[in-house]
Amino acid sequence: MAGLLNSLFGAQKPGGAPIPAADDGDFVDFAGPPDPLPTPLLSDPTITVQSTFPTTTSFAVPYTKWYRVWERTSPSDFVQEAWMIAFLLIMIIVHKWGTRRNRQLAKKWFGFLSPLLEREFALVGFGGIKPPTADHVQSMGLPNAVSSEDLVIPEELFKERNPQLFISYATGRQNIASADVALTLYKRFNPFIHFGELLSSFLLESMPAPVQRLQISLHPFDGQEAQLVPTEDGKQSQDQRAKAASSYDSFVWAIVNKDDMKRLRDERYDVSLTTTKDNSKLPDWATIMTESAEVTDLLLSAELIEVIEKAGEVFEYLIVTDQPIDKPLKLDDAIPKKRLQLSLRVTTSNELDSLAPLISYFLRLPDQLASSAKFRPEVMRKVRQTREDEIRKLQKADQDERAEERSVKRGQDKKDKRESLLKNMSAEEQRKYLEKEREKDLRKSQKRITKKA
Repeated sequence: MAGLLNSLFGAQKPGGAPIPAADDGDFVDFAGPPDPLPTPLLSDPTITVQSTFPTTTSFAVPYTKWYRVWERTSPSDFVQEAWMIAFLLIMIIVHKWGTRRNRQLAKKWFGFLSPLLEREFALVGFGGIKPPTADHVQSMGLPNAVSSEDLVIPEELFKERNPQLFISYATGRQNIASADVALTLYKRFNPFIHFGELLSSFLLESMPAPVQRLQISLHPFDGQEAQLVPTEDGKQSQDQRAKAASSYDSFVWAIVNKDDMKRLRDERYDVSLTTTKDNSKLPDWATIMTESAEVTDLLLSAELIEVIEKAGEVFEYLIVTDQPIDKPLKLDDAIPKKRLQLSLRVTTSNELDSLAPLISYFLRLPDQLASSAKFRPEVMRKVRQTREDEIRKLQKADQDERAEERSVKRGQDKKDKRESLLKNMSAEEQRKYLEKEREKDLRKSQKRITKKA
């Protein structure tokens, strides 16, 4: 029965081969045309066609030992590395040249300054004797350890902090506790940073151009010889009592190049306390910044004007000050510290002989201050008033900061006390306590609304 149904409905077994169509000649009229056969493009099979597209041919890499790199590579494989090595060599050469050039300039300038400093100070440069260690004392004994040559530090006229900054030091003079010298040069050892700073200063007005600068800072004793140079028995000698007259009145006074006047006002707090007053005796490119006209009458001598004119426009400023450079934020920062500062631009075309009179005059200026810089009470009253106003501002800011700290502490103590109370209460007691707090806060808010109405 199943075979009959399959034959009636034409079902085929899966996977069976198709039944070939019978070749019936009666239906030849209804047959379609035969399928076309592909014809070759070239009748002659011996002719070959060359392709217009590039073909890749793979060459077999010869087998060599692992260390025979030259047999597996060619110089063209290392072009990128060659450029990198060339760039690194150029950078190393420029760095070496820039560092050497800065050292040559430092030797030149400190060689020029050395006789000027040695004429005024007993010790110039770095050197001396290191203190003996405990091991030296135990092995050699105290007398031999102190006199040992191993502790002697060789003297150096200047030190190199980095390839850009060179410093020196001097001490051993009446009225001057110490002198610091700093020579700042271009960053020739790093052309990327140097030219980047030049480009930034050209595009941005707020970015100052890099400048080579020589700065000398003098720190006067100001009557503190006994504290800084004590005697062996701890008592002040007669010479030291005489030297105690090195103190002078506190003020801020400066002669500045007009090109640097705005920069100094923005960068230095002490100069911002002064007023600018032109003086007909000075060159057109220089001006005076002072707290009192009487200070100018005392310090602006004919010799000072002459040496400034001789130095020329490489002169940046000469400042006598007792205030900090940065604006004080606390009372401890506002403690007066007297010092004198001279700044000169360094150029390769500087005639050093023209700067020697100015530097020598600057090194002797503390003597003039110690002998005559004591002004009338009326003059110093205005100077002290300016400082007292600044101190009051700092005191008010300090009081406000402390009041805020106390307020925060009281709030924290109150919060801790409330949490400790709630922690020791039962659930019912906590509910009652919180309800009382809400009622109390509600009454306070109602009182505020009533007062506003």
